Amino acid sequence: MKDKNIIKAKARQRRHWLIRKRVSGTADRPRLVIFRSLKHTYAQIVDDTTEKGCRIIASASSLGANLEGKKSEKSFKVGLLIGEKALSNGIKKVCFDRAGYKYHGRVKAIADGARKAGLVF
Repeated sequence: MKDKNIIKAKARQRRHWLIRKRVSGTADRPRLVIFRSLKHTYAQIVDDTTEKGCRIIASASSLGANLEGKKSEKSFKVGLLIGEKALSNGIKKVCFDRAGYKYHGRVKAIADGARKAGLVF
């Protein structure tokens, strides 16, 4: 019998591939992609239309920001950070890539924080 965590990780990866077939970032509307580990959350704004593949425009994480509070509170602050960085780079509209995660908890907190900072999905 396979390990339950390996099965769950492969299922998430498969969902992520299905999402990535439909969602791609352009120069006008880049992709806001998230990643969540057991302890931290990460967010990146990516332009997929460059010649050499994708280009990371802005990034934020709960790891380097030394944030306090619960994980969902940290995720909301990460959303605020990524929203501020995007607006400083002149980006107002993004496509949200939830990376195969369900839209609740920390994933929703990042999206809510980015919306509060001024990003439009």
